[in-house]
Amino acid sequence: MERFFKLKEFGTNVRTEIMAGITTFMTMAYILAVNPLVLGGSGLDTYGIFLATALGAGIFTLAMGLFVNFPVALAPGMGLNAYFATTVVASKATGHEISPSMALAAVFISGIIFIILTVTKVRQMLIVAIPDSIKVAITVGIGLFITIIGLKGSGLLTISLSPFADYAAGSYNNLNSNETIFHLGDITEPSVWLTVLGLLIISALMVLRVRGAILLGILITTLVGAIPGVDVVSFDSLKSADWVPDFGKLNFWDFDFADLLTTGLLSAIATFTFVELFDTFGTMVGTANRAGFFKDKEKGRKLVGKAMLVDAVAVSGGAMLGTSTMTAFVESSAGIAEGGRTGLTSSTTGVLFLLSLFLAPIALLVPSPATSAALIIVGVLMMQSVKEIDFEDLVLGIPAFLTIAMMPFTYNIANGISFGIISYVVLAVIANLAGKKKYQVHWLMWVLFVLVIARYVFIGAEG
Repeated sequence: MERFFKLKEFGTNVRTEIMAGITTFMTMAYILAVNPLVLGGSGLDTYGIFLATALGAGIFTLAMGLFVNFPVALAPGMGLNAYFATTVVASKATGHEISPSMALAAVFISGIIFIILTVTKVRQMLIVAIPDSIKVAITVGIGLFITIIGLKGSGLLTISLSPFADYAAGSYNNLNSNETIFHLGDITEPSVWLTVLGLLIISALMVLRVRGAILLGILITTLVGAIPGVDVVSFDSLKSADWVPDFGKLNFWDFDFADLLTTGLLSAIATFTFVELFDTFGTMVGTANRAGFFKDKEKGRKLVGKAMLVDAVAVSGGAMLGTSTMTAFVESSAGIAEGGRTGLTSSTTGVLFLLSLFLAPIALLVPSPATSAALIIVGVLMMQSVKEIDFEDLVLGIPAFLTIAMMPFTYNIANGISFGIISYVVLAVIANLAGKKKYQVHWLMWVLFVLVIARYVFIGAEG
């Protein structure tokens, strides 16, 4: 393992990598339960989706570790699976119902497009084209994004839209009320105070520099959740659990290529491609930056370029297995925060996903408060990169700020990158025309500028 994964070169060891892989898996394990619930609403068999989720995450995360030596895990993406179920399958195109099989075909085709873009190195050129300030901002924005995921998933944060709904309706009466869009959750709820406890446990362990602090915090929080009276975790489910997977229910190669030229499906293919393009780029660059791979820019670019090819194959491969778009998971940052630096981390995560086919009841015991606390802490660690952004140079500072702010507040990584690109191109051109400091605008940034504008005009903000 030392020779294969080059552990000494990356300043790590087997124990650290395995602990990091377990941590990544535990922060991602919720996808095994959530993805079947989300995609089940589209008409796909929920057990078949579970099998596809575990197999897809296991196979392609293992591939990321073995072929790329990169500590990032892949699984069906949250957001894109909801778009698949609630927008694509629920819509009509030229009078035809769009079936789950047609939607899976759209995902498959978007994966083929990704493979072409990756092989021709168009995706890799993004790393050169996008300014360093925006790349750092992506890391910080993703940190805030996964913090929001952790806060919202635990119930520690709740959202109210009432004053803003009045504003949208033309009424300004409630804008000065005490009701705000973000609220502290009900602290008396067991899941909420358990998250706070988990947050304190992980924080204390990290302050004391305990190895594997995040993983230990998740395990301790899970055990506390099982204490009688708390009852957030119940081991009773293990008694009636089905431990042997039934692969006959896998929705393998369930494609319907009919009516692919209809407006609805072309729009779906474009949306899957655009959002995955920026989501993956953001996650890859953000996690690679956090792991320190861009200290040697050339080596970092090559590593991310290889990772993008595995990701592209995973999109079509996941569709073949019967699930929505596979993507690099921001929760991989939890493993990187634990010291994961090589493919041994992602290989460990991949093996655990494959084992979850047989050990699903145990994997699903880890409660949301435990993983939520871990994600909030990871947000703290990713925020550290913000000091690398020169906010005094507003041509760099404003796009960086918009990139950071739009990710958590619109709950979308692609929106953050989009606003960063638009604002940088506009401000750089204005500064150059004014004869101020010269800012370089890569030709690919102009292409992205046009594509981003076209996306919002023709597909809309929800795509």
